[in-house]
Amino acid sequence: MHGSNPTKTPARTAAAAVAAAALVAGLVQTASADEPRAAAAGEPTDITTISTGYSIPWGIHWLPDNSSALVTERDTFKVFKVTPDGRRTEIGSVPESQTTGGEGGLMGVAVDPDWATNHFVYFMHTSSEGNRIARMTYDGTRLTGYTALLKGIAKNRYHNGGRLAFGPDGYLYASTGDAQNTALAQDRNSLNGKILRMTTDGEPAPGNPFGNHVFSLGHRNPQGIAFDPQGRLWEAELGENARDELNLVKAGNNYGWPVCEGNCSTAGMTNPKATWTTAEASPSGIAIVDSAVYMASLRGERLWQIPINAGNEDVGTPRAHYVGTYGRLRGVTKVPGTDALWLSTTNADGNGGEPAGSDKIFRVTIG
Repeated sequence: MHGSNPTKTPARTAAAAVAAAALVAGLVQTASADEPRAAAAGEPTDITTISTGYSIPWGIHWLPDNSSALVTERDTFKVFKVTPDGRRTEIGSVPESQTTGGEGGLMGVAVDPDWATNHFVYFMHTSSEGNRIARMTYDGTRLTGYTALLKGIAKNRYHNGGRLAFGPDGYLYASTGDAQNTALAQDRNSLNGKILRMTTDGEPAPGNPFGNHVFSLGHRNPQGIAFDPQGRLWEAELGENARDELNLVKAGNNYGWPVCEGNCSTAGMTNPKATWTTAEASPSGIAIVDSAVYMASLRGERLWQIPINAGNEDVGTPRAHYVGTYGRLRGVTKVPGTDALWLSTTNADGNGGEPAGSDKIFRVTIG
């Protein structure tokens, strides 16, 4: 449960020590906005505060017409429309939502690719009986209606996963945690500790490897999923006490938890493409711009840039940016039609030490 448990979250002084160690190890940290320097290709070149006043913003997803993005708040269950210049408007909340006193609440959001026609928006949230994937209607003004599409995803104080994304195949993907019950991650009949793949009505997508909702298994607490320009699915996952992971997810593959944390040689397990110590990562959201994965880190308080290769499955040396500068980072989302990101903090989550309303969304330009 690292990254959220206060007993495992270091103070800012400890984060500074980790940052210093990272520099000694040869990791590259970008300069602050007040200290510009020449940046290599793919590195952030500028960061600007775009929108303020949030309390634990969790999910961010752009409308298909690029007119605005929808932003969820985990513990208030509110949803905001935010324009490209950062103006925000509350458009409603997701009913039947509950917190867990930890990581649960209103989490991921995904907008239907056919939103202009059907106005559907999807949410993953915690309810009385467990975590759910639900659908609502957004007509450009207010959220209305509510339909629970998939129930039965076990919840717990920690390890709820929560990210949603549409794949290039038109199906909805969801990341689920093991709900602090490690056996569920290896159970093909459980919805927990998985990447799920489903239709927009919540049914198992055709071609799923086990004939149910499960796309991949063996995940502990995956909070980041994103597709690259080649249509490959990347996933960021919080480990326990040793290694956090970046995985390249394929249908039917087993990513090891709880047998493996990080790399291992156990037959039938798929190793991650990159790993980190839990102190320098604790990853949440990820986004992909051109040839790199950008990964937001909670406990690590930094944005990781991981080069990926279109022609093979190798990844380059990760680079760390903004180490300890903006606190805990939760969401990272590509701005459509640009080589820019929106990056959100989560310093009001009880571990960051900041009050309600202190969280921000930044716009990061990628060089």
